[in-house]
Amino acid sequence: MDIVLYALTVLLYGGLCAADWRALRHAGMEPLLGSLPAVPVAATGASAGGPARTRSFGLLSRTLLFIALAAHGVLLHMTIFPAHEMIFGFAFALSAMFWLGAGIYWIESFFFQLDGLRLLLLPLAAVASLLPLAFGGVRVLPYAAAPMFKLHFVIANVAYGLFAIAALHAVLMLAVERRLHALRGGGFQRNAGTRGGGWLSNWIETLPPLLTMEKLLFRLIGAGFVLLTLTLASGIVFSEQLIDRPLSLDHKTVFAILSWLMFGALLTARRVSGWRGRAALRWVIASFVALLLAYVGSRFVFEVLLHRPVV
Repeated sequence: MDIVLYALTVLLYGGLCAADWRALRHAGMEPLLGSLPAVPVAATGASAGGPARTRSFGLLSRTLLFIALAAHGVLLHMTIFPAHEMIFGFAFALSAMFWLGAGIYWIESFFFQLDGLRLLLLPLAAVASLLPLAFGGVRVLPYAAAPMFKLHFVIANVAYGLFAIAALHAVLMLAVERRLHALRGGGFQRNAGTRGGGWLSNWIETLPPLLTMEKLLFRLIGAGFVLLTLTLASGIVFSEQLIDRPLSLDHKTVFAILSWLMFGALLTARRVSGWRGRAALRWVIASFVALLLAYVGSRFVFEVLLHRPVV
């Protein structure tokens, strides 16, 4: 059963991504047809200010992604909670993170056209879904059934998913900004008949305006920051109630607090001085890397490099 779910998940993620890249390459060839007789914009579906976009995220694609998310979710539940115990590790954390990120994207897709984000997210989700096959994780027996631990576990993973999708937003926004600066520096005006735009230009054309993406980015960070705060608070309470000692300052805790401080500083600077631009986007990515090191990085070192299963 597990193998069927693994295959279905990867097939759906990979198939959707392959279809998107094929549509993107096809759109990249359209500027080469400029020597043909002119066709009305309404007939081609292209916007007047740029090359044709990739196809929108239609009902079929959205349904297939929902099926992929359902299969991936069932797979995570079956592999993390087999037979009334819990198995978890860095591979399961990455798989859950990108599953939640893909789920957040699926919800976003009802309100924003973010085809470019899908092209980054789905390959990562497909690879992450396979990682538990190679890295089996460790058993967590003493307190896996405790309600406080389950609450802490759910909040932490949702926070990870929100910050993962926010980091991908930041990567896309950096790509858009770099492209815009390059176009301005070269005095280049894009239009429907311009040659040489290529797949990168068409990929960027699938994204909403920068201001829209920026607003969405900080909404994600704000929600993630609240959940990360609750994660740290529940971790302290959980540690004192079940382990009978306060939260210890190990690698996981230090990086989690560092990430919390970094995201908090970003939100404060944004509110006080309207911080934005490349520096803010790079700060988002650096803050996410710190959060990634908090659990995934430390568990990878202990489980894979040191072969020390640590709960």
